[in-house]
Amino acid sequence: MIQRAAILQALKGVKDPELEQDIVSLNFIADVEIEGNNVIVHFRPDTMKCPLLDRFTSEIKQVIRQIEGIQKVDVVIDQNHGKEPIQSEKEFGGVQDLNHVKKVIAVMSGKGGVGKSLVTGLLAVSLRRAGYQVGILDADITGPSIPKMFFENRPEVSYTPRAILPPITASGIKVMSINLLLENEEQAVVWRGPLMGRAIKQFWTDTLWDTLDFFIVDLPPGTSDAPLTIMQSLPMSGILLVTSPQDLAGMVVRKAANMATQIGIPILGIVENMSFFRAPDTGKEYQVFGPSHTEETAQALNVPVLERLPIDRNIAVLCDQGKVEECQIPEFTAVVEWIEKNTPDCQPPKM
Repeated sequence: MIQRAAILQALKGVKDPELEQDIVSLNFIADVEIEGNNVIVHFRPDTMKCPLLDRFTSEIKQVIRQIEGIQKVDVVIDQNHGKEPIQSEKEFGGVQDLNHVKKVIAVMSGKGGVGKSLVTGLLAVSLRRAGYQVGILDADITGPSIPKMFFENRPEVSYTPRAILPPITASGIKVMSINLLLENEEQAVVWRGPLMGRAIKQFWTDTLWDTLDFFIVDLPPGTSDAPLTIMQSLPMSGILLVTSPQDLAGMVVRKAANMATQIGIPILGIVENMSFFRAPDTGKEYQVFGPSHTEETAQALNVPVLERLPIDRNIAVLCDQGKVEECQIPEFTAVVEWIEKNTPDCQPPKM
């Protein structure tokens, strides 16, 4: 007697090449009917415009015919089949359910111009060099700069019927940014807050990030709609604050920190950017922006200062050339070690 379990087991050998999972786990099998030695498979893809229907149909017939006793196999494409789909071990509820992200870190400053995107890029590069799978979401819709730092030439974004496929950098970092979707990278995005918030959430829910150890979010400056939407919608593990030496920058960063505290997201620490300039001929350090006030900010927030980054011409040139992954950044070793030890796995957002 032909067993339904044997048919389902055989169907697990048919995989969606885009989503890299089998059609049973994806709940694409609506029903299996067994009539003597004949089998009818009700196949229900998530879109009737799926370009792989012929391929799926052929592979379904092929794997089932290998079961002893089966003489005939029919495949019915039925998106609206009346019965409930056969449940797999994991329900499929959208492309975000195919993403397995362990830790989500937002890089935040509250103030623009302090090097938040640079710290995002350097952190991602350092984590990747440490052997982790890393993705970056450039959530600064009106001032995106991550693609410029990572790609010499703007890459094409690929799509499947179900998801956006993020471009991958030379070292293997996945990147998504609004600037990758515009016709011209200099085109202005003139959107109100709610529209920006929806776009950012889509980058999380509609992009196939797959498996990531660290997902770094480059937040826009300020404490208004866009950063609030991200912090409440994504499963945050923690926030890394970026500041510059001036007390003015520290004041605005403290506002951002208070916002994170109100929402209940832990602050991992502070990175001070543009801390000093080291003369290449003498090695002498100059505090271009005056004495640092970052330690005062850290004490007020009861968080550590993880690193102080110098003004470095070479880093600026490499970022302009789309070669940030070539930066030599020994200063970030301590940051990565702290992040590894003190970042919890991501939790569902508190709405």
